[in-house]
Amino acid sequence: MNPAALPASAAISAQDAQPHDVEAEILRLARDEPTLGQAAVAERLRQEGRQISASGVRYIWQKHGLETTVKRLQALASQSGDGLAALTDNQRRLLERGEVSAQLSAQLSAQQSRTGAEGEDGERGEEEQPERRQLIINAAAKLFSEQGYDRSSIRDIAREVGLLPGSVYHYFASKEELYLAVHREGFTRVLAKVKAAAATGTDPWDCLTRACVVHINGIVEGSPVDRITGHNLAITGNRELFAKIQPLRDDYEAVFRGLVHALPVAPGTDLSVLRLFLLGGMNWVYLWYHQGRRTPEEIAHAMVDMLRRGVQA
Repeated sequence: MNPAALPASAAISAQDAQPHDVEAEILRLARDEPTLGQAAVAERLRQEGRQISASGVRYIWQKHGLETTVKRLQALASQSGDGLAALTDNQRRLLERGEVSAQLSAQLSAQQSRTGAEGEDGERGEEEQPERRQLIINAAAKLFSEQGYDRSSIRDIAREVGLLPGSVYHYFASKEELYLAVHREGFTRVLAKVKAAAATGTDPWDCLTRACVVHINGIVEGSPVDRITGHNLAITGNRELFAKIQPLRDDYEAVFRGLVHALPVAPGTDLSVLRLFLLGGMNWVYLWYHQGRRTPEEIAHAMVDMLRRGVQA
């Protein structure tokens, strides 16, 4: 094969003209570990004694229509008899999340007509920046939620998405900046959803119930970003970091403050305690929630109904 005959975006060096077994191994990794980036795949192969550059990996991916993480995940699902069930939970969320999928579609279409700039880790535009940034945010949210802020490192987050640590620092200057970005996105997203849901209510109690459904659904069934927004704030031991997140949380709680103050309640009811009691109860649902028992909707309705009617016989 003559590299000079290839388009500039797909050209590879002479040492990258690889035998069939290297191409087969690249395709195997695309199937087994579809979120690995091209630099990570090249490094994995080099450790096994197979010499190929990141651009060489990308050429093989392009040859088979697998040059992005999304395309590799779609191929994995379509080639499996199990469909989306063949993907992990995180992989399915990447494909199923509506707004991100739309964004990725636009970015991937634009990518077909231009060559991406070479990144810090030597990868040449595998995905557009919005997609890679989103992958990093999702991975960080997952690890922060599972391990806590202090026990999650940039190296751990990079490994989760198959990138080198330098690639993460290209988008976020520090772990603290990444943590704030996760919560900023989470609160922006859930705030819009809660407001929209509450606006469809037929009375103050129904407005509150609809907002609670969105909150609980995000904590137990949403993306990693949705889940961490609900329950990780209260357990971080970093007071300085918590103070930086507090304005985001205040904006979100203000929505529930308005919903609670609109309720027709008995005279003398402490509305602040009522609001904090409800938010605290919802935030801890993730600890005891078991899929297949009560749905998030049923839990939200039960909580608000107990507030409204009480439990005394």
